[in-house]
Amino acid sequence: MKIDPILILAAFIALGYIIRLVFKACIIRFAQKTKTKIDDIIVGAIRIPIIIIPTLIGLSVALQPRYITLPDWIASHISLIFEVLIVVIVIFTVAKISSALIKYYGVIRPSIKTIVPTVDKIVKALIAFLGLMIILHTIGVPVTAPLAAAGIGGIAIAFALQSTLNDFLSGVYIMADRPIRVGDYIELETGQKGYVTDVGWRSTRVRELPNNIIVIPNSKLAGSIVTNYYMPEREMACLVQVGVSYGSDLAKVEKVTIDVAKKVMARVPGGVKEFEPFIRYHTFSDFSINFTVILRVSEYVDKYLLTHEFVKELHKRYGKEGIEIPFPIRTVYMKRQR
Repeated sequence: MKIDPILILAAFIALGYIIRLVFKACIIRFAQKTKTKIDDIIVGAIRIPIIIIPTLIGLSVALQPRYITLPDWIASHISLIFEVLIVVIVIFTVAKISSALIKYYGVIRPSIKTIVPTVDKIVKALIAFLGLMIILHTIGVPVTAPLAAAGIGGIAIAFALQSTLNDFLSGVYIMADRPIRVGDYIELETGQKGYVTDVGWRSTRVRELPNNIIVIPNSKLAGSIVTNYYMPEREMACLVQVGVSYGSDLAKVEKVTIDVAKKVMARVPGGVKEFEPFIRYHTFSDFSINFTVILRVSEYVDKYLLTHEFVKELHKRYGKEGIEIPFPIRTVYMKRQR
């Protein structure tokens, strides 16, 4: 008895809908109850393929020569055509899931947001290449040679672009780990300081206060010691070194210095008004007792103006209070020659 191919197709379509109903009743409801969005992403991506794939299988079976008469060149390739179509659908589904997962992690982890588009493109390219190899293998084309060529070509490119790839991977690390961010004020181990203006794939740019741009290869930046003055927060201590004569009343010096520090921090932009300044004596030097004044500024560059104003006011106040700021004196003896 010859079976009607339309019935076969209808049976497979019905099977697809049954699978979808079971899928919806069990898997989707379970995914909706979980806290993570990962299962929701996967479920959303395979909802349509679970109907399309049984339909394609049904078409492949219904169009077999035993059920329907077709031209020889079509009949001989029916199964192969539908195998390729199913592979294409699976590859597209995998690419869709991977892309959605990458973007999802970019949302929940803002630190990697900047590298999401590039990673997404790389993963899609790899999946597309894998899909192409599977399709070629399915239709009977040997893939050993293309894979070997791709491997050798990849090694050759890696050697030729070793420095560039090193900078690129270092750029990915910097963008993902975020030890520095655009707008941060940093100091390199060479002593150069400035604002980070751009973190690219190959290099990072830092603008110094004189308005010069330093271009640093990412591989060197990732392997060097960098001080970030904006992490964990911008507000920071401002240390000023001062010395007074041995004859000074140290209690009075402390009181006067703190009073000046409070007034300067309250008046100068960038000073932290709520901070209580203090001093710490630390050294008996050759001609003075030295101490450190601890002030606080809103960010690193504010310390220049604050220190400038503090030194001026402290010098003026010490003059009024009779506090001596000593300096070394050298006596030179001139020998008269006869």
